[in-house]
Amino acid sequence: MSVRIVIAEDSLLVREGVRRLLDLQEDFRVVAACADLPELLAAVDEHGPDVVVTDIRMPPGFADEGIAAAIRLRSSHPGVGVVVLSQYAEPAYATPLLAGGSAGRAYLLKERVSEPRSLVEAVRAVAAGGSVIDPAVVEALVADSIHARSSPLATLTGRERDVLAHIAQGKSNAAVGAALFLTERAVEKHINALFAKLGLGPEPDTNRRVMAVLLYLSARSGDASTR
Repeated sequence: MSVRIVIAEDSLLVREGVRRLLDLQEDFRVVAACADLPELLAAVDEHGPDVVVTDIRMPPGFADEGIAAAIRLRSSHPGVGVVVLSQYAEPAYATPLLAGGSAGRAYLLKERVSEPRSLVEAVRAVAAGGSVIDPAVVEALVADSIHARSSPLATLTGRERDVLAHIAQGKSNAAVGAALFLTERAVEKHINALFAKLGLGPEPDTNRRVMAVLLYLSARSGDASTR
C-alpha cells in the first residue's frame, strides 16, 4: 500500500520540490499540494492521507499554522502523521508539537530538504507511528530545559508564580488577592515564601518586591530572546 501524502507549503518552488522528491519514492503518493492552512485542512478531510508534510508558517497568518494543524489533526484525524518543516530550531515551536506525544510527529529543519533521505525517512517513520526530531532541535530543547531548571524561578510553585506575575504589574497585596481569589493574608504568605526561595531577604519589603519583579522580568526577557 502506498503512503498517501498531503503537502502544505506556500512557496511554489519549495512545494514542487518536495512533491517531486516524494513522488520519486515508489511507495509514496502525493494526493494534494496546498498553499495555506484552510487548503490543508480541506485536503485532509477530502483525501484522508497517511502523512501531512507542512511548512511551519503559511497563510493566512504566517505564524505557526503548521503546528496548529498538527495539534488539530491529533484530535480530528489521529491516524494522520505530521512532518513539520521549519527554519527555526525553536523549543517554542517544537514543544507544543510534541506536547500531546511524539508518536506520528516529526520536526525537521528545512535545510534537511536538501538531504532527500532525511525527509523520506521522516515520512516513513511518522506513517508507521514513529517520530523524528532534528538533532539541532533536540539540542535546543535540552538547552531550554537546563535554562529553566537553573533559574531561581523554577523553584516557585504555580501559585507563587501567579502572585509574582501580578506583583510585576504593580498591584498591591489586596489587588493581587482580588485577582486570584485569595485573602490578603494568603497573598502575604505566598510573597514571603517566594522571597525566601529567591534568596531575597531580610531587606525592606519594598526592596524585595522590586528585586523579585526584576528577576521575573529578566527571566521572561531571556525566554523571549531564545525564540
